[in-house]
Amino acid sequence: MIFQYTDVLVALATANFESLVSFYTQVLGQNPTTLIPNVYAEFLFSGLRLGIFKPKSTHEAEFETTAKSKISLCLEVSNLEAAIAHLTELGYPPPGNITVASHGREIYAYDPDGNRLILHQAVTQSYES
Repeated sequence: MIFQYTDVLVALATANFESLVSFYTQVLGQNPTTLIPNVYAEFLFSGLRLGIFKPKSTHEAEFETTAKSKISLCLEVSNLEAAIAHLTELGYPPPGNITVASHGREIYAYDPDGNRLILHQAVTQSYES
């Protein structure tokens, strides 16, 4: 049996709620569409909902692991160098170099909690600055 769903939401748990909401507000250039101070924020952009929540104290231990996550938030950008410059201005410069793959150019970056972002510029787009 197939279940029905109406939407998909990616959610990040954090103990550093204000810092993470501020980071994504600046990176995405928009305020959260939903904000419950120090509890939950949600951004809506390009067909994706990104939620940030502070776990209840009874669940904090579940999210305290320092193991590297296998999930990445991939942001398709029109100008990779401009996106790198923006993250650098915010104090979160990507630690590595741009790599070239069959699908385009990309670079890894990290948010204040260490969640991996992949900034990606598709091969069909111009690579000029």
